[in-house]
Amino acid sequence: MIRLKVWRKQKHITSFELSGHAESGPYGYDLVCAGVSAVSFGAVNAVIALCGIDLEISQQQDGGYLHVAIPDITERKVGDEVQLLLEGMLVSMETIERDYSQFITIEQK
Repeated sequence: MIRLKVWRKQKHITSFELSGHAESGPYGYDLVCAGVSAVSFGAVNAVIALCGIDLEISQQQDGGYLHVAIPDITERKVGDEVQLLLEGMLVSMETIERDYSQFITIEQK
């Protein structure tokens, strides 16, 4: 099972962590894992490329773990853009969870 934990402070996403494996299909053909990976790495790459923010990223080489922390952002417009991209990621993840709840769970703290 994939677990997505999202931490918030005053409604703003401050970090998120993905752990586990969906195991919804054979290795290389696991559509849930592929979808979660595409959404999460797409959001991380978008924040870095479009907002110019250096995120604090921790991951395991063999997959199955990603932790991303958002640094303090002093420029409000940039902070709002980062939050919009991360909220978009969360909406996509919730869509995956709705259709494949036996393989992914989301917890917000």
